[in-house]
Amino acid sequence: MKTIVIGGVAGGASTAARLRRMDEKAEIIILERGPYISFANCGLPYFIGEVISERDKLLVVTPEMLREMMNIDSRVLNEVIAIDRKKKSVTVRNLETGETYEETYDKLVLSPGAGPIVPPLPGVDLPGVFTLRNLPDMDKIKAFVDEKKPARAVVVGGGFIGLEIAENLVDRGVEVTLIEMLDQVMAPIDYEMAALVHQHLTFKRIRLALGDGLKSIGTGKAGWMEVELSSGRKVDTELVILSIGVRPENKLAKDAGLELGIRGTVVTNEHMQTSDPDIYAVGDVAQVTSRLTDTATALALAGPASREGRVAADHMAGNKKAKFPGVIGTSVVKVFDLTVASVGMNAKALQQAEIPFQNVIIHASNHAGYYPGASPMAFKLL
Repeated sequence: MKTIVIGGVAGGASTAARLRRMDEKAEIIILERGPYISFANCGLPYFIGEVISERDKLLVVTPEMLREMMNIDSRVLNEVIAIDRKKKSVTVRNLETGETYEETYDKLVLSPGAGPIVPPLPGVDLPGVFTLRNLPDMDKIKAFVDEKKPARAVVVGGGFIGLEIAENLVDRGVEVTLIEMLDQVMAPIDYEMAALVHQHLTFKRIRLALGDGLKSIGTGKAGWMEVELSSGRKVDTELVILSIGVRPENKLAKDAGLELGIRGTVVTNEHMQTSDPDIYAVGDVAQVTSRLTDTATALALAGPASREGRVAADHMAGNKKAKFPGVIGTSVVKVFDLTVASVGMNAKALQQAEIPFQNVIIHASNHAGYYPGASPMAFKLL
């Protein structure tokens, strides 16, 4: 059996590694358009903040390691530009030489991930404006901070990446303004819990502009930029990080006629098969099921991507009972001195699903008070 995996990182690399364990004879090829097969994307902001000092620690595996350890042919800077389902082949462009070639498959796995959303607003293409998705993005931001030593930065988006970037820029001595269109940071948690995070961010001298959006970015004086918000407020800055959210990289699937679902993700069944049984989709590009509501959802996190990859590999290798049970949405993020964690549905999601609920908030210690080192914890149970 010959399997081609499009894209590496969590989903693609996990699929390939598991498939090799299940089938010693399988021919496995990973085609990755970027320069790295697998890297720790959760660690990117911390390299910019110099919490992680060794860049190589972010590289999970290299093509050489995969070849030596697992006999997997992984090709970086090789972008799949088309899928031909009838011929069961993919067209690949080698980004170094510019030449294109075809590669046939028995099974195909889509793991292209999701790309950062860049709104079509004036100034988003200015030289001091960045998004953070991969190692080259990280290198550009780190080089900018190292060389320009910006005094001020604007971070647009109060999700995981936005908060982590804000914290790491503050650690580098940058004054940060965080803009978030919602009235709170961290959408997975409820407002009263997020309020504790707002308080902590303000204590750490981050300027919060909540319930406000980005309108435009213009050039200001002496190489600075002027960020205008929806409310009309203006902020002077030398650096802008857009972390507004991600959009599944679904172009290949769409062009190949595969069924698309919620928020543009590729529809999959419990075995991670798409509407074409010989093509699987895993990771940020795949539609999955919520275990709590039994409805379609999308979850762009590395943990589920790895599990989905293993299920897809098991199913391809002949284990027809291999099923992905769905997601419950577990997340943990460090915000300066706080750890913010959530699992399951928040109040807003429960109301939308018309599920009756009761809730309680308690303030307790994270372990027995008589044992030294206990720290306070705010806990909300729905």
